Amino acid sequence: MAGREIILASQSPRRRELLSKMGYEFICDAADVDEHVQGQAREIVGILARRKAHAVLARHKTGVIIASDTLVSLDGAPLGKPGDEAEAVRMLRALSGREHEVFSGVCLLNAATGREQTRVVRTGVTFRQLSEEEIRDYVATGEPMDKAGAYGIQGGAGKF
Repeated sequence: MAGREIILASQSPRRRELLSKMGYEFICDAADVDEHVQGQAREIVGILARRKAHAVLARHKTGVIIASDTLVSLDGAPLGKPGDEAEAVRMLRALSGREHEVFSGVCLLNAATGREQTRVVRTGVTFRQLSEEEIRDYVATGEPMDKAGAYGIQGGAGKF
């Protein structure tokens, strides 16, 4: 992508950190889109990544737009961001001692040509059995509140 401006369609600290660690210079232009989509997690993340990229496209004539979305899926049911602490606790209880799937969708969109590529990746994750105290302590940190499935593996939930 040498010589092309990179536009990250997100304000996510995790996504900014990933691009920075890879040595890219970029600007952030967060997409504000309706994230209510029905379907399986694998389909939803691809749809939302594309929706976010196209929302940001309206503000840029050149550059490469990178948009992404992530969802956790347990027994085929998508788990988005929890609405409150009680929901975060319920999600973590359900994930405790279980294997689940994490789907990440990424859309690259060339603003000048409209050419795009969207990919979805599945990752299997297994949590060990969590105690009630571990769940409540983790939720009390506030970290789960803006994350699909109520956890961030790169944060405090990495020990799970």
